[in-house]
Amino acid sequence: MGRYVIRRLLQMIPVFFGATLLIFLMVHVMGDPVAGLCGERRCDPATAAQLRREFGLDKPVWHQYLAYMGNVFTGDFGTAFNGQRVTELMATAFPVTIRLTVVAVVFEIAIGIALGVITGMRRGRPVDSSVLLLTLVVISVPTFVTGLLLQLLLGVQWGWMRPSVSPDAALGELIVPGLVLASVSLAYVTRLTRTSIAENKRADYVRTAIAKGLPRRRVITRHLLRNSLIPVITFIGTDIGALMGGAIVTERIFNIHGVGYQLYQGILRQNIQTVVGFVTVLVLVFLIANLLVDLLYAVLDPRIRYA
Repeated sequence: MGRYVIRRLLQMIPVFFGATLLIFLMVHVMGDPVAGLCGERRCDPATAAQLRREFGLDKPVWHQYLAYMGNVFTGDFGTAFNGQRVTELMATAFPVTIRLTVVAVVFEIAIGIALGVITGMRRGRPVDSSVLLLTLVVISVPTFVTGLLLQLLLGVQWGWMRPSVSPDAALGELIVPGLVLASVSLAYVTRLTRTSIAENKRADYVRTAIAKGLPRRRVITRHLLRNSLIPVITFIGTDIGALMGGAIVTERIFNIHGVGYQLYQGILRQNIQTVVGFVTVLVLVFLIANLLVDLLYAVLDPRIRYA
């Protein structure tokens, strides 16, 4: 196990540098950030040259990338064009988005897996058809439509919640935004769990456990569910990073100043340091989540061994 973890950590190094380099190059293709600072009026040539020197934009892209990565390893993600440190923006944005992501993942695990087990054990019955139809509708409806609809009904019409989330974004206020953020992923988890349960239910080890007289609940939880959760855990693990980085729509609807909001503002204002800094952290989140998912395989299935 230890050798496998070390090997995976070494493999993460080129992936990290490759992903950050790709993002760095893509952000520089967006346009001239100095021109974006001046708005509709064109910058004075002297002012533009001074800004480029101040932010290091007058140097070659490869030199900017090496300098940026060197600063990243010291904990310095640069300074936004408004003079605020990117680390300060991260300190306010990531805690909010992490809480929102935790709420979304809890919905995925609790509701998605539960519905998947119920429909997988009752495949072809009315409850199975109803859940399949419902998940298909959820997948088909865009997230911004779901968010605006729930905001209108629960916040405006019925008054069960505030239409927008307060700046501190308490955990209780994030339940509805978390449900909106997790809605599509929850539907996929339900369908994936259902398919996996239905396939493994016919496996020999399940029939053997039933023939030995084991209780039905133990057969489902100790044998059937553990093996069926491997593809589900893979999806949820990769979805964590996607939820954190893809919360732009949800955070805009509920006025949540998290990672998605900061990324949107950074792209809108062509703020290179902000976009690259936040995406760099999200790349690390993806890599760590994938490593943890691979390690969970051995917990779910004892037959899996890492050399």
